[in-house]
Amino acid sequence: MQALYRDRDPEEIKAAGNHLRSLMDEAGLTFNRRERLDNSRLAQELGAWADTTDKADAFHDAMFEAYFVDNRCISDKSELVSIAESVGLDGDEASRMLETRMFSPQVNNDWNKAWGSGVTGVPTFLSRDLLVVGCQPYEVLVRFVNHLKELGAQDAS
Repeated sequence: MQALYRDRDPEEIKAAGNHLRSLMDEAGLTFNRRERLDNSRLAQELGAWADTTDKADAFHDAMFEAYFVDNRCISDKSELVSIAESVGLDGDEASRMLETRMFSPQVNNDWNKAWGSGVTGVPTFLSRDLLVVGCQPYEVLVRFVNHLKELGAQDAS
């Protein structure tokens, strides 16, 4: 993390972290201090596989908790298999998905679609070529939805 942010003002980094932490608190989500930034590519591929099962929501929740709460390394294959198993997914199948990279093309397509739509951060809310990027206060999302409703009413008239 230090190498990644070496050119940024330490106070700016601290303020951004505090802002994110306050938003997580407001949403009732636990958020612990991150000391490293993991490459999440394999986790995304495993998540795409989990999406084909009835354990998708549980997997994504467990992945969030593993990374943001428990500070587990989600770029490590054994950690990913353990997380999959923790929600009832088959560990051997999870290992096979990670070894074959079967869902890599799907994740590539998802990334390309996101970039083509102007997505530069998560979460991103996109409708009618309008974007709200990043973790935003509830009021911003309400304004976004109300604006979309107004546009819909204008289209109907």
